[in-house]
Amino acid sequence: MLLADDHPVIIDGLRAALSRHDVEVVGQVQRAQDVVPAYLQQKPEVLILDVRFGPGPTGLDVARDLLAKVPKARIVFYSQFDQDEVIREAYRLGACAFITKNSAPADLAAAIASAAQGKTSFQQPIAERLALLGVRGEQSPRARLDPRELDIFVQLASGATNIEIADHMGLSTKTISTIAQSVKEKLGVSRPADLTRLAVRYGLIEP
Repeated sequence: MLLADDHPVIIDGLRAALSRHDVEVVGQVQRAQDVVPAYLQQKPEVLILDVRFGPGPTGLDVARDLLAKVPKARIVFYSQFDQDEVIREAYRLGACAFITKNSAPADLAAAIASAAQGKTSFQQPIAERLALLGVRGEQSPRARLDPRELDIFVQLASGATNIEIADHMGLSTKTISTIAQSVKEKLGVSRPADLTRLAVRYGLIEP
């Protein structure tokens, strides 16, 4: 098993806890950009992947990259970030499980064993949330916005101004202003604070 998390204390704790459940950790990675190369080199049965790695790519980004190269990669997400959109995206990507960091080590070990057999296993509370999200339908910014609108939305939610976004994207301020207004209308929000809350709710920025 390959363990990817940006906190050394968590990595050490997991290695010790999982060893008591006869789960062998063959490697560990602390940076998002190192996960795919480590996976391709070590070829573990299962990848245990955190969602957040600080600034830069997220665990979801890593999973997309890895699955594009290794479609049958078996991924178990292990994270404290369990917003609805994060769980839904992990499921959509084809994760074998999503385990929250307040779960018992035995639950994670069971998910790893299931994933190693190519099975999908989501804890009952997570499965119930996924079912409810399916009933509600797609309400996330990812579903409502095109890629450029989503990029601008995330930058606005992070506190960037239209001028800063225009400079970053190489577009005119007027173009950014027009797109930003369209984004707000599509999402039904107007105040910067509402944009930020919405982005945090769906796991697009850190709280």
